[in-house]
Amino acid sequence: MDVNAVAEYLKQNPQFFEDYADMIAEIFVPHPHGGHAIPIAERQIVTLREKNHELESKLRELIRFGSENEMTGEKIHRSTLALFAAPDLEATLAVIYHSLKEDFGVPEVASRLWGKVPERSYLPELAATSPEVREYASQLGSPYCGPAPPFESREWFDDGGALLSFASMPLRTTTTFGLLMLGSPDPHRFHAGMGTMFLTRLAELASVAAARFLPLS
Repeated sequence: MDVNAVAEYLKQNPQFFEDYADMIAEIFVPHPHGGHAIPIAERQIVTLREKNHELESKLRELIRFGSENEMTGEKIHRSTLALFAAPDLEATLAVIYHSLKEDFGVPEVASRLWGKVPERSYLPELAATSPEVREYASQLGSPYCGPAPPFESREWFDDGGALLSFASMPLRTTTTFGLLMLGSPDPHRFHAGMGTMFLTRLAELASVAAARFLPLS
């Protein structure tokens, strides 16, 4: 007999299990984890326990993710308040770097800004950048994560030669005016398959905060 036809028959005729309850109790099947045969009813209990364990594991994972997201949201909120209080571009960049390093555990942070540079500014973030970097940032629709920093950006870090993974985030409001770079010696810290929602939020926050002190016209 075709096993699929048997399975379909049993699904369509559940009264079979009531009519032949005594016979079903006599059926023994292999234990799912090896060893002796067990009654079919016990086999069903084992299956239900395994499914219950799987659901409990997924629930614990969802709770853990929820707690982590809540903590991340709280850190971003603290950073937002600090950026509101920053009186100038230097303090704004200091808040961004401190938050990324201390709150989010990013080993290295660097950035470059362009546009109309404020007079008598000596910040390294306002140093000249190549046209290739500016074009790269303007074409970057979402954060890039991976092993290859764009063009000369590795040189922006204090210890760029030791870094093995990077995140590149465009800084933009009405136009793109900078690039925020994160770096790590861990090759798996920033990888192509990771989620970038919070990186995007951080880049948007940094963009609005920095643009206040960097005229674009």
